[in-house]
Amino acid sequence: MKNEIESGQNNKKALIARARIVGWSLFLLAILVFAKLIRVQYYDTFKGKTWAEYSVKNDLKIDTIPAMRGNIYSNDNSLLATSLPYYYIGLDTKTSDSAYFYSHVDELASLLAKSFHENDAAGFKRKIISYRVSRTKRYLRLKSKVISHLDREKIKKWPFFTKARKGGGGKFETIYKRYKPFSPMADRTIGGIDAKSGRGYIGLEASFDKKLEGKSGIGWVEMVEGGIKIPVGDALNVQPEAGRDIYTTLDMNYQDMAEIALRRKLVEMDADFGSVVIMEVKTGEIRAMANLTKRGDHLVEDFNYALAGSNDPGSTFKLATMMAILEETRMDPDQVKVNTGNGAMRFKNHIIRDAHRGGFGIITASEVLEKSSNIGIVQLMLRHFANKPDQYLKYLKQFHLTQPTGIHMKGEKPPLIRDRTSKHWSGYSMYFMAHGYEMQMTPLQTLALYNAVANDGYWVRPMIVKEVRNAEGVEDKIPPYVADKPICSPETVRKVKKMLEGVVNSGLAKHIKSNLYQIAGKTGTARKLINGVYTEGKNYTSFAGYFPADKPKYSCIVIIDNPKSKGADYTRYAGSVAAPVFKEVADRIYAYDVSIQKPVQDTIPEAVGDVKWAGKTSDLQIISKELKLTPVPEQTEYAAASLFKKGKTNWQSRNMSLREVPNLQGMAMRDALYILENKGFTVSFKGSGKVVEQSLPPGVNEGSEKNILLTLQ
Repeated sequence: MKNEIESGQNNKKALIARARIVGWSLFLLAILVFAKLIRVQYYDTFKGKTWAEYSVKNDLKIDTIPAMRGNIYSNDNSLLATSLPYYYIGLDTKTSDSAYFYSHVDELASLLAKSFHENDAAGFKRKIISYRVSRTKRYLRLKSKVISHLDREKIKKWPFFTKARKGGGGKFETIYKRYKPFSPMADRTIGGIDAKSGRGYIGLEASFDKKLEGKSGIGWVEMVEGGIKIPVGDALNVQPEAGRDIYTTLDMNYQDMAEIALRRKLVEMDADFGSVVIMEVKTGEIRAMANLTKRGDHLVEDFNYALAGSNDPGSTFKLATMMAILEETRMDPDQVKVNTGNGAMRFKNHIIRDAHRGGFGIITASEVLEKSSNIGIVQLMLRHFANKPDQYLKYLKQFHLTQPTGIHMKGEKPPLIRDRTSKHWSGYSMYFMAHGYEMQMTPLQTLALYNAVANDGYWVRPMIVKEVRNAEGVEDKIPPYVADKPICSPETVRKVKKMLEGVVNSGLAKHIKSNLYQIAGKTGTARKLINGVYTEGKNYTSFAGYFPADKPKYSCIVIIDNPKSKGADYTRYAGSVAAPVFKEVADRIYAYDVSIQKPVQDTIPEAVGDVKWAGKTSDLQIISKELKLTPVPEQTEYAAASLFKKGKTNWQSRNMSLREVPNLQGMAMRDALYILENKGFTVSFKGSGKVVEQSLPPGVNEGSEKNILLTLQ
């Protein structure tokens, strides 16, 4: 026992001794830091003066050093936004000695006048000398606007800016400007930063501002005329920490497809605004988010309608209502009949109309959705939910329609779907909600519902940023979010999928049917609510869906607001306004994404004759691999196919380096022109397509004849 007590006392003494050593060490370190500060302030020199003297006479201050803002990248690592350095150029007119100053001022003035045109050489010289002889002025900004990095490198060779022994005085004041290489594409989605604060205020720039901005540093600056700050030394500077880079899900190829199709339709229809969102079904990754607004004679991207543009969705919401009916009844929609009459139905002092004049008569429940019958959907609601409004509202919540999607982006407007506690709820509210009125939803929220159907009932949160990276690698990875439970039964999903395909195969959107792949979707046309009144002739049109319907990879929504074409069909129906935009976007994606295309060999005929086509071996290897053809020989840079039958190809190498007229038959004009011009030929051609004839036969010596005519077909 005694030994244990003595051991404890010894340990206590050892700990006290260590604590004293640490304490004295910290005390000595503090003294050394204080001594260093005194030395820097009163003994170390800068430009021949102590820092204390320099600070008093030259207004030396500690200022923040802004951090380099992080970059924003696309899904394929293309740069979407970055910060580029720009410079104000100035001159400390009193730094250089008199001999250097007066022997070089003329040259500097001449270079300034030639490069910037803000003054003539004599004017620049007078201004520089006036600052030189002034008692109160010293620092002169030589150009009112900033210059680029390339201009800076050029100016560094000018007098006063070179590192001359007795010269100098040239200064570069650095600022950073945000640059978007693809602008104006996706401008609103990528966002912008405030010029004064440097903080993001819209789009991804605002949503991920804390990650992008980095941490500012601290450093000494000299305050000169006009509030200009000139960095002076960095011995005690705390260096800034660069911002993080964010990697988005956007693809500029898809963004281009969306914006081109949207822009064309907005101009054609003289519409007020429009939006297109393209999303991958399984992950919710947004590939494109296009938003265009008519401002005078121009279309600009100044508001994100996809994220914040709430409106009555119209008939695209009938999908949710039909799903609720199917969940409640488990009925067979192909067997249940609905009498829609002659296209008009009086309901509680209101007239509900179908868009089709004369009505649809007796139709199936499936046809109610396919033909977008307002009367039909109300009739079904009266049958199954007349005394159960809370049950209907419960289904809407189950379908994730009563809350925002939660996309990692600021500005999403919550949906407005009333319940019976609302003072605006009435006896007919549920029936108008059934076909997309008395509510407010964004295009993104509507798209999430259609995407869930495409994904076999599993709701996926839309996402637009997938990674945040620092200099060392991935700092934060944002995985896709897929709900644990489906929003409805597999039977309901199967039934509504068939209906959405029917909309395109035989319903209101049959004119966008494709022979190459199946589109599934739904049109939506809603009168706009203006001053509390749903106004005739002012429409919000949309089309939401997915493709290819048998194996959905992409979901998409298109909205076109207030089309003003003279034709009645155009002003009333989304099928003629928004649906064609969807089709154009889907067609281009189908042509671009090989993974969703049907196997080519399924459509290759037994024999297609002696088809000759040629090109670079590297290009042909890619084609043959994708089409599962016979491998291309690698002996030469160019090759040709002489026979194409049942996917089997007879390849032949072509040597273009010999001193003979090359065989160009089957080549595209681009390749043929490149080869001939590199051999010194003057080329003329007629027709278009691939080369079928050449005026100089292949195999003959080049000789003196250097003119060749190519016939294309």
